[in-house]
Amino acid sequence: MLSTPPSALTFVIALFTVVGCVLYGRAVVSRLWPTPLRSPGVKDIKKGNENTKDGITGGLPDPDPLLQFDLQTATARNFIYANKTMRYPYHQTMAHQPMHINHWIEIDKEYEWYIDEKARVIAEQGKKVVDSLPENDAACGELLEILADYLPKRYPTLFKRESPDSITNVVTGDRFDAVSKLRGVDALLVVSRLVQDDFLMARERLDGKVYLVGGLIAFPGTYLLSETIDKHLEVLHSPVPDFNAKLLMSVERTLKRFRPDQPFERSSWNIMDDRNLFLHNIASSLPDKDMRAEDLWLRIDHQTFRKLPRTNAIIFGVQVSLAFMILAVLIDLSFLPSRPIMRRIEDLADSPLVPLLMEKVHTESAAHLITYKGMPKYGYLLLPYLRKLAESQIERGLVSREDDVRWFREMLEKKGITVPSTQSSMAVPTESERIKAARDGKQL
Repeated sequence: MLSTPPSALTFVIALFTVVGCVLYGRAVVSRLWPTPLRSPGVKDIKKGNENTKDGITGGLPDPDPLLQFDLQTATARNFIYANKTMRYPYHQTMAHQPMHINHWIEIDKEYEWYIDEKARVIAEQGKKVVDSLPENDAACGELLEILADYLPKRYPTLFKRESPDSITNVVTGDRFDAVSKLRGVDALLVVSRLVQDDFLMARERLDGKVYLVGGLIAFPGTYLLSETIDKHLEVLHSPVPDFNAKLLMSVERTLKRFRPDQPFERSSWNIMDDRNLFLHNIASSLPDKDMRAEDLWLRIDHQTFRKLPRTNAIIFGVQVSLAFMILAVLIDLSFLPSRPIMRRIEDLADSPLVPLLMEKVHTESAAHLITYKGMPKYGYLLLPYLRKLAESQIERGLVSREDDVRWFREMLEKKGITVPSTQSSMAVPTESERIKAARDGKQL
């Protein structure tokens, strides 16, 4: 196992931390979901639009179609603002919110780069990044069916259903037939050609523990699917401060009661030093000696939770993700789409108070939490640069010294400032990468 846990594994960890922290209290649960939590029955599956009769939507409405969607200019939501990803004071919490169906799968201008990069990683790494145990195969097939139903409805200019059991990716030219017949890895390979998201899947077995049983995890960042498959969550979460002792039982108990019509979302963050979403350099090494602070990356993993209506699997999606499947006395959990959304630290220059917020998070949070995030490796680069950005914002009148970082989201609305959308291209090497390549005599 690699030495630094951030990114996707942290993601898996954070996800369950998220679930436990926010759902354990009955008051919190009742506020988010007014109906009692229970396992879904026939009446639940029949609620919603006409498509629920075949178990596809699980009582959720169809997404609103993006008829004028422009793939060349589309940007991801800025999750610094959308999901309370960054917050002060910083502590472990789920920080989740109910999810609108429109936000389950998000596509942006980096789509083709992600799809091509995912194909490259899968071709090179094979079972290290995509695999499924037999007990997980049905959940993989259901995930594909739901995506084949969802994508043409949400993105009708990008995806077509030319026959009832096919899906065509207009962008790549790929057409996939008999999608309802695919299972296991075969289904996941098709998924890899449709969305930017990764999917990690797990299952509760008869011993009452939840085991990772497969998934598509081409962009984990700091670990390998092959190192975690067939291991239970208690083992995987052992490095996380206080998780197993305080949250594990609550998390597992809560996930059993989750319903198909109760999706929610959250996101997590880490600092990375390159564009290698498969395995970041910082997972096992220090940043390059010529690394520029402005070329560090803020990696945000958008995570969504859905329960699959036919198998009762729970889907955790990152834009890496989770799915839970209740079969008789068994429960399958699938960590679904977790797509990392990357922003260079320099992209934050015009995000009011965010540089100061990030500095405070790194300098005033509990030492064991920030150490777990990996700050000892990058802090010497990041912190001085964040202070520089913060001072620049004050000098430009974007913020004042009296502004409270806790209310940086509300400040945008108060001042009538549009949420920043700057998003560096993943296809373009950073200056730090160019310097390193030239020094090493390599071409980018």
